[in-house]
Amino acid sequence: MPSTIAIDGPSASGKSTLGGLLAEHLGYIYFDTGVMYRAVTWEAIRRGIPIEDEPALTRLAQEIVINVTRPTAADGRQYSVFINGEDVTWDLRRDEVDKAVSPVSAYPGVRAALTQQQRRIGQGGHIVMVGRDIGTVVLPEAELKLYLTASLEERARRRYLEKLQRGEQVTYEEVLETLRRRDEIDSSRAVAPLRPADDAIIIDTENLGVQEVFQCVLEIIHDPEH
Repeated sequence: MPSTIAIDGPSASGKSTLGGLLAEHLGYIYFDTGVMYRAVTWEAIRRGIPIEDEPALTRLAQEIVINVTRPTAADGRQYSVFINGEDVTWDLRRDEVDKAVSPVSAYPGVRAALTQQQRRIGQGGHIVMVGRDIGTVVLPEAELKLYLTASLEERARRRYLEKLQRGEQVTYEEVLETLRRRDEIDSSRAVAPLRPADDAIIIDTENLGVQEVFQCVLEIIHDPEH
């Protein structure tokens, strides 16, 4: 049984949902590293720090205390996120955060500050860690590496429905364009670009339901040859 599981992939590929299910099934810690970048982005927006001010964003990432815990409210969340003790879980899914998080996550200083925290958490084992560079940078020694993918259009459809369910006023075209830009930035950044690890198992979730993906991964985990 793998003690450390890394799940990478682009936005809305199903990483967080799968990660939460696996962690619950295995009794592991669930840790979505993407929320740390969202937390820095949201705090910058809240403080009025320009997103293009890389030195200020780097200092912010080094200074603020970000904690990710099991859900503290029964409102559909998979986890709770706190910045300096304040619950900001749903703020991190705001549209303005969606649009600004990719440039923030591309800053080398921000990535270095948060990667250090992520590695410390991951080294304890019995963890499912989700992100974009877990198998390649954060936990290259992870015992199981998964990379989830799906077409841009399908991922935009999923994210659009999520936003509608939360009551957000947004069009499918806006979501599609936001994801398109994010994919481009994530895949082309100089530090830790989005790509599958050489030894990752790639799963195309395009035509698979949540439970189908979950069962597929359980078979991989319990395969004695893995």
